[in-house]
Amino acid sequence: MVGARPAWAGRNYLLLTGATVVANLGSSGAMIAAAFAVLAAGGSATDVGLVAAARTIALVLFLLLGGAVADRLPRHRVMVAANALSCVSQGLFALLVLTGEPRLWQMAVLAALGGTGQAFFAPASEGMVLASVSGEQAGRAFAVFRMGMNGANIGGTALGGALVAAVGPGWVLAIDAVCFAVAGLLRAFLDVGKVAARARGGGVLHDLRDGWREVVSRPWLWGVVVQFALVNAVVSAAEAVYGPLVAEEHLGGPGPWGLALAAFGAGTVAGALLMTRIRPRRLLLTGSLCVFPLALPSAALAVPLPATGLGVVMLGTGIAVEVFAVLWMMALHQEIPEEKLSRVSSYDWFGSVAMVPLATALAGPVQDLIGRRTALWGCSAVIVLLTAAVLCVPDVRRLVRRTGAEPAAAGALPRPAGAAEPHTAEAE
Repeated sequence: MVGARPAWAGRNYLLLTGATVVANLGSSGAMIAAAFAVLAAGGSATDVGLVAAARTIALVLFLLLGGAVADRLPRHRVMVAANALSCVSQGLFALLVLTGEPRLWQMAVLAALGGTGQAFFAPASEGMVLASVSGEQAGRAFAVFRMGMNGANIGGTALGGALVAAVGPGWVLAIDAVCFAVAGLLRAFLDVGKVAARARGGGVLHDLRDGWREVVSRPWLWGVVVQFALVNAVVSAAEAVYGPLVAEEHLGGPGPWGLALAAFGAGTVAGALLMTRIRPRRLLLTGSLCVFPLALPSAALAVPLPATGLGVVMLGTGIAVEVFAVLWMMALHQEIPEEKLSRVSSYDWFGSVAMVPLATALAGPVQDLIGRRTALWGCSAVIVLLTAAVLCVPDVRRLVRRTGAEPAAAGALPRPAGAAEPHTAEAE
C-alpha cells in the first residue's frame, strides 16, 4: 500500500520534479547524439567543439535577460515557451540528421537556439522550484528534486549512448524533442493561482540592475558566485580536456574514464539521498567545506591514480558536491525574496558557465606551456585557494538555517551567528 505523499511534495513540486526528470533523460542522451551527428556528417573533433560552443555562447549571452524576464512574467509561461523552443530546435536537428546531410552551420545555429531556450528556462525553473517549497522540510524537498535530476542525467547518458549505437543519433535527438514537449506539457499544468502577481518595475534594464544590487549586497552570495565562476572553469578544463588524455595514456582508454564519470554521477545521487536525512545548521560553512573535495579529481589525474582509485575519488567528490548544491539551494530559498529569485539565479548561472568555454579553449595551450601534470595540480590549487578565501567571508561562516525558513523579505541580510534562534538538527 502506497503511503500518503509528504506534506512538502505539493502539486507544483511533483509536476516540476517529474518534468525535470523527463527533460533531463532526453537532454543527457542528446548531448552524445549531437556529437556523433557532427562526426557522422564528416565533421572533426574541432567541429564537435564548435557546435557545443555555439550552445554555451548563446546560453551565456541570454542568461541575464532570461532571469529578468522570468521575474517580470509568469515563470511557468517562460518555462513552457523555453521548452517549446528547445523542442523545435531539437526536432529540426533530428529532421536534418534523419533526412540528409546537415551542414555544420545549420547544426551550430540549432544548438544556439537550444542554448537560448536554456538561458530563459534555467532562471525561471530555479525560481519556480525554490518558490514551490516552504517550511522546515525545504532541504529534503530540494534533495529529492536533485536526486531525480541527477538520476535522470545518469540514466539518460547511458540510454542515449546505447540508442545512438543502436538506431543512430537522429532518433535520439527526436526523442529529446518529444521529451521537451512532454516536460512543457507538464509545466503547463502548474497551479499559479496562489502566486501573487509581481510588479514589473521600470523595465528589463532596471530589473537587471536590481538583481545585480541584490547579489552585491550579500557578500556570501557574490563570494560563492565568483568562486564557482573559476572553480567550474578549471573543473571543466580538467574533465573535458585533461581527463580523456590521461585516460588514453595511463588508464586504458575511454572505458575507465567513462566509469569514473559514472561514479561521480552515482555520488551526486548518493549525496542527494544523504541530504534527505541530515540538516546541517550552518548552511554555507558546511557547504563550502564540501567544495574542497572538488580538488581531488584533478590531483588524482595528476598522479595519476589507477582507474579504481580514480573511481573512488570521483564517487566521494560527487557526494560532497551534491551536499553543497542542496545547501546552496536552501540558502537562496531562505535569504532571497521570492520576486527576485529568477534574476538572482540568472547571475548565479552566468557566473557558473561564463568562463567555461575560455577555460576549455586555453587548456591545450596551458598544457603545452607548463605541462599537463603541472596544469592539473594548478587546477587543484585554484579550487583549494578559492574555497579557503570564501571561508574567510564572515557571512559564509555565520549564515544559519532558520526554523520554518521562508524566503527573506527584501533587503534582509544573513542572521549573525549570535542571534537568538531555536536549535535545529540537520540545483530542466
